[in-house]
Amino acid sequence: MKKRNRNKVRSTKRDTILDYLYIIVGSVFVAIAFNVFLLPNEVASGGVSGISTILNGVFDWRPSLVQLAFNIPLFISGLVFLGFQFGLKTAVGSFFLPFAVFLTESWQPWTEDPLLGALFGGIGVGMGLGVVFRGKASTGGTDLAAQIIHKYSGFGLGTCVAMIDGLIVLSAAVVFDIERGLYALIGLYVTSKTIDLVQIGFGRSKMLYIITNRQEEISQAIFEEVDRGVTKLSAQGGYTDHERPILMCVIDQTEFSKLKNVIRKIDPNAFVIVSDAAEVLGEGFKRA
Repeated sequence: MKKRNRNKVRSTKRDTILDYLYIIVGSVFVAIAFNVFLLPNEVASGGVSGISTILNGVFDWRPSLVQLAFNIPLFISGLVFLGFQFGLKTAVGSFFLPFAVFLTESWQPWTEDPLLGALFGGIGVGMGLGVVFRGKASTGGTDLAAQIIHKYSGFGLGTCVAMIDGLIVLSAAVVFDIERGLYALIGLYVTSKTIDLVQIGFGRSKMLYIITNRQEEISQAIFEEVDRGVTKLSAQGGYTDHERPILMCVIDQTEFSKLKNVIRKIDPNAFVIVSDAAEVLGEGFKRA
């Protein structure tokens, strides 16, 4: 029993170290893509990085300092309005990304074509954020602002993110020109699709069917650790004719890695089917 507990502790420590490695590597990807593709071509494709691009173009302010200046109050606001569930991982993501931007700000642009900058910058940022999400964290920034608006306005989280990013892209079009605004839209679209690809494929929401002998434990873990609901579907095995409920759960795509780890820890032999959910209406998602 003690040996099993020691192995569990070692596994937990290993997973934690890996999560922080994901955050660091993902942040570096984002920072490099920002400095060699997006910033030199004035592509403000959403988020705090987009705001820093605009302020750099207008006032010549250093993007790393601007991002840090925005991330600090946004992270504190997240703690005040949303609680302490963000934890140390999101704090690391919020503060390491501006540091990574600072370390790579002297890198020379890899292209001066704004279209190539938007495309490859979007891919690089999407890859980086996807890796950070695999570490069950985020880089903070406007994502926290979107979650606060989502909690108190009733708008869907995706809608809140789209509104904030839309305002940033619109600001870029006003400050620079319409073309730069259009390039920013391209970069934003490519980023979102790349994040999906890094996670498990396309689609912002995922629906899972879970067949397991440890239904109650997995259900409770999903309630407590992922904060999502579970539906039990009646089913009968075609080969055994035994009654066996199937657990159905719908989650946001950023929560997939976390849920997958929860299932794996409780029942490594669970049979899980994952499919895209094109549109999800209801509590925790988009309102009808």
